[in-house]
Amino acid sequence: MKKTLIASAIAAATISGTAMAQESNLPTIYGNIQYAITHDNFDGGPSTVDHFDNGSTLGILHDHEIAPGITGFFKLELEDIEADDKAKSSGIDGLDEAYIGVRGDSFGQVWVGSDDSMYETSIDEISNLFEVATMNLTGLYDTGEGDLVQYMSPSFGGLTLGAAVQVNGDNKEGGKSYPYQLAAIYEVDGLELAFSMDSNDGKLAYSKNGKGDPVANTTTGEITTPRDSDAMSVNNENTYGLRVSGNLDNLRLTGQFQTRKDVADIYGLMGVYTLGKNQFALAYEYKELDGDAKDNADGETKNDTITLQALHNLSDHMYVYVEGYFGGGDDVYNYTDSQGNPDVTDERSMAAVGAVYYF
Repeated sequence: MKKTLIASAIAAATISGTAMAQESNLPTIYGNIQYAITHDNFDGGPSTVDHFDNGSTLGILHDHEIAPGITGFFKLELEDIEADDKAKSSGIDGLDEAYIGVRGDSFGQVWVGSDDSMYETSIDEISNLFEVATMNLTGLYDTGEGDLVQYMSPSFGGLTLGAAVQVNGDNKEGGKSYPYQLAAIYEVDGLELAFSMDSNDGKLAYSKNGKGDPVANTTTGEITTPRDSDAMSVNNENTYGLRVSGNLDNLRLTGQFQTRKDVADIYGLMGVYTLGKNQFALAYEYKELDGDAKDNADGETKNDTITLQALHNLSDHMYVYVEGYFGGGDDVYNYTDSQGNPDVTDERSMAAVGAVYYF
C-alpha cells in the first residue's frame, strides 16, 4: 500500500483542520478503504489470483496554537483493518503512525513517536508512489518507524535540513542503540535534490542473516525466512541515498540511487505524467548485491523490475488504478510448487487492479 494521493488529501485536511481547530478545537478525522485484486505469476511456477485489503486506515489529526507562530500537533493513524474479510478481521488492531510535535515559523518542526522515517520520505519516492508495490526494490536501511525523534528545519533559500534518531533503550530486543538519519533537500524552480543517510546502528541484520534461517528484525518485529540467494550480510554499514526530481509542466521525472557497503546498490528511474484526472507512471529499478552479500549469495546477484500504473480520479474522494509489474534476474523469485517443494525462477509478473475511497 502506497498512499501518494491519500497523503496529499490528509495534508489538505490538516490545513483546513487547523482553521477548524482554532474555532472549535475539534480534531480532524480521516480514513480510507483500499481494495485490490492481483494476478501473480511465477515463470514456470504457480499463477494465483487474490483479493485483499491494501492498507485501509483510520486516523485523527489535531493541532492548536501554543503561542503566536508556534503550533502543537498530534496524529494517530490505525491500520490492519482487513476490510476484505469479515471472518478474518478483528477490527483495527495495528498502528501505522502516532506522534506529537511542535512547529514554528522560525525553528521548523520537531516531533516524537512513530512515523515514516527521514530517509524514507526524502529518498524512497518511487516505491511510495505505487499502490501495491509488492515487487518494487527498496529497503537498504534498517532504522524503523518507531521510537523516533525527528527534526525538520525551515527552508533556507530552498534548502531544508532534517535529522532523526531512534531511541532503543536497555529493554529493547537487541540491546541499547541509537541509529540516526540525516537528510538535506534543496528545491528551486521545480527541481528537487535530496541526499540522506542511515547509520544502521544497533544489532540488526538487513532483514536477513546470510544463512537462510528465520530472523527477526528487532525494529519492526517482522520475521523473515530468506533463501540463501537472498543472503545479506549482518553489518552496521551506513546507507546513503540520493534523489533528483524535476517537474516539467505535467511531467515529473525522478532518479534515485541507494547504496550500502556489503549489502547492495539500487538504481531507479521514474516518470509520472498527469493529464486531467488521470495519472500515468512508468518506473525501472535495478539492484545488484555488493561485497559480502554478493559473495554469500547462491545464484542471484542482480535483478530488476519494470512497473507501470494508470490511475483515474473518479472524484475528490475516490480513485481507481491498474498496475503492472515485470521482474527478472537469476533465480530471484522463490515459490512452492504443486508438490509443496520450494523452487526458484528467473521471472515474475503481477497485474493489479484496485479502488480507494478516502475522506
